Amino acid sequence: MEHLLKLSSLTPDEIIHILDVADEYKRLHKAGTDPKDLQGKAIALMFGKHSTRTRTSLEVGIYQMGGLGTYLSAADMQIARGEPIQDTARVLGRYYDAIVYRTFKQSDVDALARYSGVPVVSGMTDYAHPLQVLTDLMTVREYKGKLAGLKAGFVGDGYNMANSLIVGCLMMGMDFTIACPNGYRPSADVLFFAREYGDHFKLTTAPDEAARGADVLFTDVWTSMGMERETERRRRDFSGFCLDAARMALAKPDCIVQHPLPAHRGEEITPDVFETHADEIFDEAENRLHVEKAVLGILLAGK
Repeated sequence: MEHLLKLSSLTPDEIIHILDVADEYKRLHKAGTDPKDLQGKAIALMFGKHSTRTRTSLEVGIYQMGGLGTYLSAADMQIARGEPIQDTARVLGRYYDAIVYRTFKQSDVDALARYSGVPVVSGMTDYAHPLQVLTDLMTVREYKGKLAGLKAGFVGDGYNMANSLIVGCLMMGMDFTIACPNGYRPSADVLFFAREYGDHFKLTTAPDEAARGADVLFTDVWTSMGMERETERRRRDFSGFCLDAARMALAKPDCIVQHPLPAHRGEEITPDVFETHADEIFDEAENRLHVEKAVLGILLAGK
């Protein structure tokens, strides 16, 4: 693994290795013996999108591993005044050992990796959210003891989370059904990827189909960052796509719920379903810390 830009650039073995390293870092952290695998390393944390979990978990994780994480708001950098991304990349690559970039365009993250000369990790784009989905896979494996053979469902927008979940779950041997309204389908290239998995993948406009018999159900906000002007239209379009008690009753009795947060209770998930599954959701939030440490440990410390 040279970079982490999207999950489809990894092999199944590489994904499993990341999860195994994350498990080990979590075990060591709980034991109070965080290894200093990033000692002397500096990581640029470049953010063009707002963040709670990604920023804080990276800053804390890098500190725990003995490294330096520098938060860089893209709005305060020269790229906000027109500096080409390739020039920013070549400068940061001479200062830092790795760069994490959270932004809108996938092409900007790809360009950063092309020109920086150091490992680049996507902290999220409009196309993909690989760190979050690796976290989801880690959490599901913790709760279920395996990934292969599980039935996963997603109810909501076919946006970045859906794109990455389709790839990650299918690569791990899971069946995956996504339910989204017409006009909110996942990216065409992701659907093309999913075709290789035949009956293990299903795209539908019926949320109950995604929930029926599921071992794990995923959802996300209906209005992502940058789409705020579409809020009211999206609420209308996604009417009936909420994870509520009736829909959860269609899943297996021990079905878990995963949500990347922040959650809009009463929209994509009801307050009672959220609170019933809060332990799973906040274990998921904690696991971002361990997954990010694993990715950086593999890229910079040869873990």
